Amino acid sequence: MDARARLRKKVLYVDKRLAAVYGRQEPSARKDDPVDTLIETILSQNTTDANSHRAFLALKAAYPTWEPLLRARPSSVARIIRSGGLAAMKAERIIASLRYIHDSRGEIELEFLRDMPPADADAWLSQMKGVGPKTRAIVLLFSLGMPLFPVDTHVHRVSRRLGLIGQKTSRAAAQDELAELVPETKYYSFHINLIEHGRRICRARNPRCQDCRLESLCDYASSQCKAQP
Repeated sequence: MDARARLRKKVLYVDKRLAAVYGRQEPSARKDDPVDTLIETILSQNTTDANSHRAFLALKAAYPTWEPLLRARPSSVARIIRSGGLAAMKAERIIASLRYIHDSRGEIELEFLRDMPPADADAWLSQMKGVGPKTRAIVLLFSLGMPLFPVDTHVHRVSRRLGLIGQKTSRAAAQDELAELVPETKYYSFHINLIEHGRRICRARNPRCQDCRLESLCDYASSQCKAQP
């Protein structure tokens, strides 16, 4: 068995154990609007889920529809979303993204991406400044049901510690590598459960290796935690 095949087999073991702890996650029949998902994901960059969601709700309260944001001042939008952090930068990116969609399509909607192959839909979204691989994959997986595998901070950290990707593998590269290792039918559940595991157990600081159901599969636990007195 070659190295790639061993990693794929390891992914299946990890997925099974994660599902035993956190459940098998299934996509909701009701998909969120992809534009809403795009905006909320931009707001989620470099902050907590609670802060970004609070900022998103504040923005939706101020702008129930997105069209008026095309004429909004970035400084005004930044004040509304300040709870999400990096408000000035995110306001600029949100307005620029909405303008790009409107200028390209004549309206603010992304449902047309459903009719594209995933690679083409990803390429279309990539033309928006500040909309990186993770953001695009989240929009396409969660709102449009396309087989892309988002890699956020938790997924990146846990995957490196498990040895599914190299220690120096970037998040962008990890997204491509994990997409090849994880079966497409498991993208949704594996992604969500890795995030939950990263929050509860495999934390950035002081990971709880002694409580981890993945310890026997984990390179980090073998080399680091067991070496501690």
